[in-house]
Order: sequence, then structure tokens, then C-alpha cells
Amino acid sequence: MSLPEIVQSTLDGESVAARVGLGGDDLLLVTPTRTLVYRAEGLLSDEAVEEYPHDAERVGVSEGRRKAKVTLDYGLDGERTFSVPTKQLDQVLHPVLAGVFNARGITDPGETVKQTYRFSELTIVITSARLVRHIGAAVWDEEYEEYHFGDVTDLDFEEGSVATSVVLTVGGRQERFKTPNDQARAVREGLVSAVCAYHNVDSVEELRAATAEDEDEDEGDESVADSEEGDTVSFGDGPDPLDTSGVDGDIESASESTDEATGTDVGGPAGSAATADAATAKRDDGFGESGFKSAGVVDDDIARELADLRKQVEAQNERLERQERTIRQLIEELRQGR
Repeated sequence: MSLPEIVQSTLDGESVAARVGLGGDDLLLVTPTRTLVYRAEGLLSDEAVEEYPHDAERVGVSEGRRKAKVTLDYGLDGERTFSVPTKQLDQVLHPVLAGVFNARGITDPGETVKQTYRFSELTIVITSARLVRHIGAAVWDEEYEEYHFGDVTDLDFEEGSVATSVVLTVGGRQERFKTPNDQARAVREGLVSAVCAYHNVDSVEELRAATAEDEDEDEGDESVADSEEGDTVSFGDGPDPLDTSGVDGDIESASESTDEATGTDVGGPAGSAATADAATAKRDDGFGESGFKSAGVVDDDIARELADLRKQVEAQNERLERQERTIRQLIEELRQGR
């Protein structure tokens, strides 16, 4: 369908990304840089086109029974508002937000805004590469949160009596938000589809398996890197090798001396103990001459202490993560007016 001449003149060659009918011949057109609202000629007004640039800092919506207003806030440059039929609001808001996200650099070139959901003061926008979440009276402003699908390793849904919790695992942390049960299925299907398409898998189960394999590969690469780094470490020439060629003869001489001094038969238990003590003492003089002494027992004690300390640190980190998740959930529920 061809566009009115006044619209074509206003476009000045710019492409139209979305087109929404507003009733009668009125149209809303979204381009990469602005939104155009075309009003056809009527009894009370002449034909006209209004322009709304997409470099807004805030997008607000107010709804009436028949008409809804969309307000774009440009900061120091003020606000601009246009009206649309309430039943067309969601169709209008989706491409307008996509244009604002593109202009503000929230989405990357080629990234597509797939779905937009509004639940009271919660707005969820799903693109081909991320989820954008905003909580507040505005549909969107600069106080938004985003979760890139490249960092998502798991996706889960916890059904409740009134709402369903969407649980995203992002960078090892769980991020949650709630959707009304009557729209939970649409959100679930849209989010699962977008995340799986980004990771080139067919299901959440395949996503979990793929991300687990990636983690294993990363750990393997780190181990190899550590091993290679260890191979290059040098401590110099080190101490001279220990000479143990005369140890047996020294032990025998020590045994004979002990036997002569005590009158004890080396073949008996006491003799055996004395021989072992002498041998140990002789070997420890050998370490002393080389500048080393045995520290096996001390090393074992240190290793046990380090292992215990590591367990305590890991347990403490787990407690901190649980506390952080609880605080985040509490803040979210407080923002929702609970």
C-alpha cells in the first residue's frame, strides 16, 4: 500500500521499519531514527505528519478506556506526546521501543526486538541477543537492567498460584522476575525461543549440556595453561644430589658400635630398634650436610590446614551468594509494592 505524499516527503528516502494502523487512514510509522504519526484530513483538522525522534531518555505510557498516550522524554529538550487508540497501544509500543533501543545503543546493529511485555510496573523486552528489564512507572528509562544471552547458562520457570517466576542463570548468578500466570506461557515460549536460537540449540536441556561442555573446556584450557606455565618455572641448578653410597656401611658400623656399648644382641628387638634409630640419625645428618631437613609431617599439617581453610571459604562464599539472592528478591518484591 502506497503512503500519502506528505508522508513520503517527510521520510525523505528513509526506510520504514514498522507500520501500525491507528484507525481510519491514520498511521504510525517507525523508521530507524524516529516515529512518524500521520493524521488524515478530517472535519476538524487538516492532513498532517508529526515527528518524534528516538533519542529519548524515557518512554512513558498512560492509558484511558479509549485512548492511550505515549510520552517521549528528551531531558532538557522537554517531552513530546502522541495519542493512539488503547487497543492499538501494544502494537505501537513495541516498534517505538525498538527504535529507542537502537538510537540509544542498547541493541547492536542487526539485533532484532522480538517481544515486548508489560505487567503493571514491570516491562520485559526480549531481543535476539538479550533480555531488557525495567521496573517503575515509566515503560523504559535509563534505570534498566539487561542480561545478554551469551552469559545465560540456564533457564527455569517456577509456577505459583498467581504468578510464575522466571529464573535466569547469568554468569553463575540467578536473576528472577515474576509474570502473571495468564501471560506466563507467552513469556516462556518467547524467551526460550530467543535464548535457544542465540545458542543454536533446540531446547533448554541442550543449552545446559552445551554450556556445561564450554565450562569443562575452559577448565581444561586453564589447567593446560597452568601446566605450561609450571614447565617454564626454574629454580636454578639447585642443590647437589645427596650422596647415599655409604649409608649402608655407616648404618652397619653404627649398629656394631651400639652393640659393643650396650652389650645387646643386634638380632633382638632392642638391637633392631637401636639400629633403626642410628640409621635415622645418620640419614638426618645427611640432610643437614646438604642444607635440607625432612619436613614431611609439617607439610602434611599445612596441607590439612589449607584444605580446611578452603572448605570454610567455599562455604562462606555459598552463604554470601544465598544472602545476595535473597536481598535481590526482597528488593524486587518491595519495588512491586509487596
